[in-house]
Amino acid sequence: MNRHFTRRKLGLALFCFAFSAFSAVSSAAEPADVPLWKPGTGGANAEKTSLRWYVPEKPNGTVVVICPGGGYGMLVKGNEGYDVAKWLNKFGVTGVVLSYRIAPNRHPLPLQDAAHALRTVRAEGKSRGVEPKKVGVMGFSAGGHLASTIATHFDDGDAKSEDPIEKMSSRPDFQILIYPVITLTAKTEGGTKRNLLGPNPSQELIDLLSNEKQVTDKTPPAFVCHSAKDQMVPVDNSRMYVDALKAHKVPVEYLEFTEGGHGFTGSKLPLWQMWQDACAKWMFQQGFIPEDPAKDKEAKPETKEKKD
Repeated sequence: MNRHFTRRKLGLALFCFAFSAFSAVSSAAEPADVPLWKPGTGGANAEKTSLRWYVPEKPNGTVVVICPGGGYGMLVKGNEGYDVAKWLNKFGVTGVVLSYRIAPNRHPLPLQDAAHALRTVRAEGKSRGVEPKKVGVMGFSAGGHLASTIATHFDDGDAKSEDPIEKMSSRPDFQILIYPVITLTAKTEGGTKRNLLGPNPSQELIDLLSNEKQVTDKTPPAFVCHSAKDQMVPVDNSRMYVDALKAHKVPVEYLEFTEGGHGFTGSKLPLWQMWQDACAKWMFQQGFIPEDPAKDKEAKPETKEKKD
């Protein structure tokens, strides 16, 4: 009986040790969430916001603040956040996943979070290899709305502030928008609009946050990608934004797929890989990735051994 009990204790101890070791490795591999706002600042529910930094072994100076989608009602932080940050790391780009405020929080809180994230990355990123003039923003779906909002509603910072973060500009140096919500007019996604603005927003507020109407010649360069068959967020969102960028002579690269639903699902083509390849090429052309990513994908010529 005692021998059996001892074996059980030993087995349990070994299991606990193995589980602890696995947990330690897992937690070490995955960065921790860092509070976005200092205690007592940021307004209502600011304590629910955070940044998660993914820093590559050899940072090249470029950083991208990533805004996951979710209709301002949830945050899809897996494939639209953490996975994208890890993909950026392959090119020496630092990825920072932003957990911003969602419903029942309304505008302007998400915008304040995005602005503060860009300021924070500029102010505190030097120790992580960040160059202040290579700070971009990326967003998916409703996160694309937030990204395009900060790209069209930024400011230069408060030079008189005693807080070094608040001194920084909130303007992104570039923007990457993937199947984004852009407008809050007739072509919008209804749940996104309702979660952000509430049930009865004024027309003035709708127009203010319909970002195709807010583009200027100071709007940063953009990479935009959408599917023509997106049934959730109409492709006209991206088309209107791209047209506005071109009208103001803002550099823009637009990739439109002829198939695939929202999130690029329902296609036999590797659309996710295709937009990433095109985006990486654009970042190289813009000077945000120092080496051409296409070189790694160039097929090497087959060689055959000569037989005597």
